[in-house]
Amino acid sequence: MRGERWTRRGTVCASAAVIVAVAGGGWLGLAAGDGGSGAATTTGRAADVAARVDLPWPVEGQTSVEVEGVGSLGSRGGSSPLPIASVTKVMTAYVILREHPLKDGEAGPQITVDETAAQESHSLSESTAQVREGGRLTQRQALELLLLPSGNNIARLLARWDAGSQEAFVQKMNRAAQDLGMGRTTYTGASGVEESTRSTAEDQLKLARRAMREPVLRAVVAMRETTVPGVAGTVTNTNRLLDRPGVIGLKTGSSTPAGGNLMWAAEAGSGPARHLVLGVVLGQRANTSPTEGMRAALDSSGRLIEAVQRDLPAALTGAVGGRAAS
Repeated sequence: MRGERWTRRGTVCASAAVIVAVAGGGWLGLAAGDGGSGAATTTGRAADVAARVDLPWPVEGQTSVEVEGVGSLGSRGGSSPLPIASVTKVMTAYVILREHPLKDGEAGPQITVDETAAQESHSLSESTAQVREGGRLTQRQALELLLLPSGNNIARLLARWDAGSQEAFVQKMNRAAQDLGMGRTTYTGASGVEESTRSTAEDQLKLARRAMREPVLRAVVAMRETTVPGVAGTVTNTNRLLDRPGVIGLKTGSSTPAGGNLMWAAEAGSGPARHLVLGVVLGQRANTSPTEGMRAALDSSGRLIEAVQRDLPAALTGAVGGRAAS
């Protein structure tokens, strides 16, 4: 975002926290790290705030929610890795941008659509983006086709473009997961179509936190629709929660074994003290149908976002001064 600044705050060590202040009244938030007295202070405040926010936790699957600058509002559903379906593509995009950085507004290098990606675009068994062999996509356009319509063929195309093969790219994905401290995550493909790609809500929240600091990724996941030359019609985002005020991302994912999954980002509050809220909901209506699961994940996430947006401003005011304000 234009005008983004990063500055220190309080006694938190430099590796533990930074303030995100976006021009025009953007987020106020801390990217919390590990350890240190500042981390302990943040955790104590988070407990105070969480006690004042009445979250309607889903009764199935896994869920984690956090407020940047405050900390975790809680997790439910345990820590056993679950299939995450196309939420996988957030890591795919993150690795691509780490290997091929773009500034917001840049198109990036050209990527040629190969025969495999073109043939896969006609699949009736997975989500794809309609592309033609020999067509050219900019890196930015490929990311849009990856993240909005959830193109599995584009995920694998990007993997081949970057690493020569999907297998080599997956190694990069798993190394990135390790770097982010995602100890219960295993990626086995770039698209998420494989049931063997598994993670937890808490691990995916670590990725969400990092992804929202990537300006291009942040901009793409906030798009409701796009048009790409050579791709017929308007490409729409599968995340219908973007129609709600304050929702600014991130990524859907659904399959029969995974059920419905959503990594989401929303803003709560208003003015210069607006906070970024991140959440991950996994395993909704698993083993039914992708459509039913996705509907459940969107509904569950929508209720969580509504509750945070309703309760957080007052909860933060009540938590000023720590537990003494309880």
